Amino acid sequence: MGVKRELSQKTRYREIGKLFSLFSHIKLLKELEVSSTEDYNNFLRMDLELFHDLLFKVKPFIEKQNTQMRDSISPQLRLSTTLRYLAGGATYEDLKFLTAIAPQTIGKIVIETCEAIISTLKEYIQMPRNEEAWKEIASNFNSRWNFPNCLGAIDGKHVAIKKPANSGSHYFNYKKTHSIVLMLIADANYEIIMADIGSNGRISDGGVFTATKFYERLQENRLKLPDPIELPNFPEKVPYVFIADDAFPLKEHIIMKPYSRRALTLEEDICNYRISRARWIVENVFGILASRFRVLLTTINLSPEKSATIVLACCYLHNYLSKNRGQTYREGNIRNENTHSGEELLPINNNTNTRNSTLFAKEVRDKFHTYFNTVGAVPFQQTV
Repeated sequence: MGVKRELSQKTRYREIGKLFSLFSHIKLLKELEVSSTEDYNNFLRMDLELFHDLLFKVKPFIEKQNTQMRDSISPQLRLSTTLRYLAGGATYEDLKFLTAIAPQTIGKIVIETCEAIISTLKEYIQMPRNEEAWKEIASNFNSRWNFPNCLGAIDGKHVAIKKPANSGSHYFNYKKTHSIVLMLIADANYEIIMADIGSNGRISDGGVFTATKFYERLQENRLKLPDPIELPNFPEKVPYVFIADDAFPLKEHIIMKPYSRRALTLEEDICNYRISRARWIVENVFGILASRFRVLLTTINLSPEKSATIVLACCYLHNYLSKNRGQTYREGNIRNENTHSGEELLPINNNTNTRNSTLFAKEVRDKFHTYFNTVGAVPFQQTV
């Protein structure tokens, strides 16, 4: 009896789907194409031109053959369903009413399509491969954010997931929820040059960073970073650095962070402002991601592995949209260090022991401190 009922439900979904999917989801998209470009963009988080470009890229990976029993779900419906899931964060059960596709099938479609997005857009997140590419990033940071020798801004956030079965406290974070951690490095143009996702929420902040492939390559000197240079009108050579906040250790491989906020001098406060101003780039990247792909603000009810696939697909889509639409894509989501949206990803815990900082790293920070308060000063830093 149970088997017959299950078959009956599947048959009903197929029959309803042939009609309902044609007259709901796809029809809605067609109507939005004509009636409201803005609503279309909000519905899928991209315009019609980019949707068809992305569809062309992923179609070979998500297209299925028709069978004698039924027609396959079209690549267009598969992609649009996935994008709507990422954009709105609705459950598979909710999407069933929009697409007339069984929730279990939607689950398979979303993961397969996210994997296809990651595969076809793999060139959109790339670590620089030579010194000249690193220097270009540094030049952009200097020209746009008045911070010389900066190779990227680093930060990490928790993405909430449902407690995995038999996981104990492995994914249990300091806010008493379960999560995986997304670690990003962003360039001066709000684009991601490194994304690492999957570390469990319980791991320490230093542990999250040191577990990344980026850190491994940094330790082994395989990143082809430029050698230190003299800054304009500044006699000492200064290394290239990555900037971060207090949650990260000040290390010999030049992870630059602000001075501790206890009893700061005016000059130290100015140095902190200059570091924070440039570092806020990566905070804005997380803000844009959370605003555009609201699935990141939900508790993802999937395994850590599948959750990581979804989060990584959002990162690739971010760069794809940013490179193709630039300011139009980012518009309305750029904030500064004094503004917050109220809907943000949970930051990693700030519990780094500053005593682990190396003397050399402190000396490098002191060089920036001197530069920012002398020949590298900018007029607006005194008014902050």
